[in-house]
Amino acid sequence: MKISIENVSPDKEEEIIIRCYEVNDEILELMNKLKTKNSILIGYNDDSIYQLNPSNVYYFESVDNKVFIYCRDKFYECKQKLYELEQICDHKRFFRASKSIIINITKISHVKPSISGRFEATMVNGEKVLVSRQYVPVLKSKLGL
Repeated sequence: MKISIENVSPDKEEEIIIRCYEVNDEILELMNKLKTKNSILIGYNDDSIYQLNPSNVYYFESVDNKVFIYCRDKFYECKQKLYELEQICDHKRFFRASKSIIINITKISHVKPSISGRFEATMVNGEKVLVSRQYVPVLKSKLGL
């Protein structure tokens, strides 16, 4: 694989071009890393606006047509939709746990089976988040079970 860097003037937009004969998993992973490396989330709390790093996010939740970002000990409202956050965030680190929740797998302390085939994920900050039965196989796969 050849890597080239071309300097541009400050008034031009920086751009990354990937030339390949086939879009394979390696190329998709590279694209995803490039997209998420610089992604900063914007959260709103108490009339203040915060820049949040996705790696500090425990989970996202949609409640009553509002999306919230949950971190270790604070939560923020987010203007983006859940599906947009799912596209922004690293698919190796985040996964859909239900129609209304996306979890950061690196922030899970432990999981245990719950009622009706669901799983209960306990986050490292002690919060408990339910994983819907239809998403349990995804969780198991991500955990290597």
